[in-house]
Amino acid sequence: MSTKGQVHIYTGEGKGKTTAALGLSMRAAGRDRKVLFVQFLKGQDTGEQYLMEKIPQITHVKLANARTFFHALTDEEQRSLIEETEKEWESLYEQILNGGFDLVVLDEIMAAMYLGIISESKVLKLLQEKPIQMELVLTGRNVPELVLKEGDLITEMKKIRHYYDQGILSREGIEY
Repeated sequence: MSTKGQVHIYTGEGKGKTTAALGLSMRAAGRDRKVLFVQFLKGQDTGEQYLMEKIPQITHVKLANARTFFHALTDEEQRSLIEETEKEWESLYEQILNGGFDLVVLDEIMAAMYLGIISESKVLKLLQEKPIQMELVLTGRNVPELVLKEGDLITEMKKIRHYYDQGILSREGIEY
């Protein structure tokens, strides 16, 4: 009997949302589950992408792949990124629905919605139409209320202290 896949939401101001999604992906791949890990707005090379490329059970995709922060782009660059992402989303949507994935992670999808790169309605449609057995993970801050209502598991990462506040920037192998 196939069990119903759950919707996980990892949110909050603290560090660890992507890390938690990666941990779940590694666990699923270790059990020979088929994983799709989609990263939004992560243009830089990351340590996790190099590892995922070596694991046959994991398919890694980047969308809205800006090399800098969205707000640092010109209006024209922002429009272009949104148009490109809309096209990529259609292909991704089909891949999610028909790719036979056991686990799909949409990393930083909340940021993509917050910035207007992906519409909330498209994400809600995916939540309603996802294959019943597929586990779906959404990460990022600023979860829209309607998306929050769809979550079966909601984990909030709460920042108590962060070295970033002391001027320590992202470090290779730790944050990316």
